[in-house]
Amino acid sequence: MYVQSPEFATHMERVAQVTDATSRLNVLPFSDGEGRAELLSVVFGGALPESVTIYPPFFTECGLNTSFGENVFVNQGCTFMDKGGIRIGNGVMIAPKVNLITGGHPLPLAERREYLSLAPIVIEDDVWIGAGATITQGVTIGAGAVVAAGAVVTRDVPARTLAAGAPARAIKTIDSSPSH
Repeated sequence: MYVQSPEFATHMERVAQVTDATSRLNVLPFSDGEGRAELLSVVFGGALPESVTIYPPFFTECGLNTSFGENVFVNQGCTFMDKGGIRIGNGVMIAPKVNLITGGHPLPLAERREYLSLAPIVIEDDVWIGAGATITQGVTIGAGAVVAAGAVVTRDVPARTLAAGAPARAIKTIDSSPSH
């Protein structure tokens, strides 16, 4: 996306609106569930499924490009830069201070301030993302996978796989049978 385009100007208007809404969200008493739901509907362009929980503080760029499945939990301090699109499946758990970043800039210095590169993030069903992890643009996290705390995910994570490190790599396959 070219930064000097009308599309980018419209995007920046939305960013200002969402920043205002999340600023208000992040200072509401936690007990004000109705107020939180109202502000989250402004941020995401409509009511979220009742089974979605988002703990403040929460930060997002646009909001309209994020979709949630059922039974999703987002802990405090998360940032969703969603211009490129974020799809979160059912039963996903997102720990504190997770970053979902769908945009970037070209490497050549002459282009860095002129363009944004965008690609979606897809988080399939029953994924657990550990505290402080960062998921970058164009990544899919497969169903049942676990992303370890502090991981920096720059490539797809296969289903039922534990990924850890910076950059993240597959550590082991997760057995789907109960451990107890």
